[in-house]
Amino acid sequence: MEIGQNGEVPNSKIRVLRIIARMNIGGPAIQITGLMQNLSPSRFEQLLLTGYCDNNEIDYLEERGIELSEIRLDGFGRSINFFADLKVVFKIRRVIKRYKPDIIHTHTAKAGFLGRLAAISSFQRQIRVHTYHGHLLYGYFGILKTKLLILIESFLARYTDSLIAVGEKVRDDLIKEGVGKIQQFRVIGPGLEIGELISRDFALRSLDVSPDKFVVSWIGRAVSIKAPHRIIQLAEECRSRNSNVHFVLAGDGPLLSELRETAESLNLSITFLGWQSDVERVLSFSDLVLLTSENEGTPVSLIQAQMAGIPVLTTDVGSASEVLIHEKSGFCMSYSTKDFADKIELLSTNAELRSSFGIVGKRNAMEKFSLGHIVTNHETLYLELINQSKF
Repeated sequence: MEIGQNGEVPNSKIRVLRIIARMNIGGPAIQITGLMQNLSPSRFEQLLLTGYCDNNEIDYLEERGIELSEIRLDGFGRSINFFADLKVVFKIRRVIKRYKPDIIHTHTAKAGFLGRLAAISSFQRQIRVHTYHGHLLYGYFGILKTKLLILIESFLARYTDSLIAVGEKVRDDLIKEGVGKIQQFRVIGPGLEIGELISRDFALRSLDVSPDKFVVSWIGRAVSIKAPHRIIQLAEECRSRNSNVHFVLAGDGPLLSELRETAESLNLSITFLGWQSDVERVLSFSDLVLLTSENEGTPVSLIQAQMAGIPVLTTDVGSASEVLIHEKSGFCMSYSTKDFADKIELLSTNAELRSSFGIVGKRNAMEKFSLGHIVTNHETLYLELINQSKF
């Protein structure tokens, strides 16, 4: 298949089969939804192949009431099970043989593994693209499992036409470990939109928090790699300084109950909201958005915060440093309780600095991470790959 000079697709649309294990609330689900809804319908036909979320997760599509062209597969979720996953590979192969996609685009680790295995073993001609929304090279597994993961990713990269990384640091980490070649990679950051924010005072009423409090919000999944225990440390440190700070944790996960119990036993100034489908409400009452992770891809919460004109404070992990402008729209640095508490105290007592950070951050996020940005870059990549192929 070739593309005309004006970018039109003669005879038929380009079929894109998009594969992800589950559409739980988070960056990958937001990116995929944006692509499914906004890629040119005159050029592309898209089908989403996904599984179901775990009981302690919320499905982004169901929560938002979003309808996409999709197929749901039983057993295709977060957990790893050899026999169940093998069945999923055969199910994906059947979809591939029936749908006959021109492009198979896999997202995140598990779907990248099972989806590409199914594509390779289908013996059909197709272009294969995989997106690393982050990676599992650091902080997830022990040495042996990590080495095995690298071997698998290196093998699959040989049979993948294009690799997308959400940030330069993510790409560089992968190449350093021998996953893919530089010419295979395209760096495409997240593309987002946020809705209108309500007034801060109105948003705070549901929290039962005084408007004079400096509200620091942490948005994400309460799992070890996100290091949410650091919120407890920071809340204790801020209290010892008599800082007028209140922390909010918006998210769920296996560590949430333990964090809540610890905060209650120490009588810390922390509100636990659980999963929030309305991120705009959280942003409306936030004075600072905090990220404490030990590993990241390109953090969506920091982009959303800057789009809302809110300063950010983050650990220097993954591609976090590429999202903000250090000391201009926020702070990106190695974690220590004292240093992070210093920055929180600085921003809580300096309204002029907060305003300046907010203005710069909003401009930065809108220029780099608009929804149009991700859509245009994917369309360009797909058309280039089609023209280079032997279809």
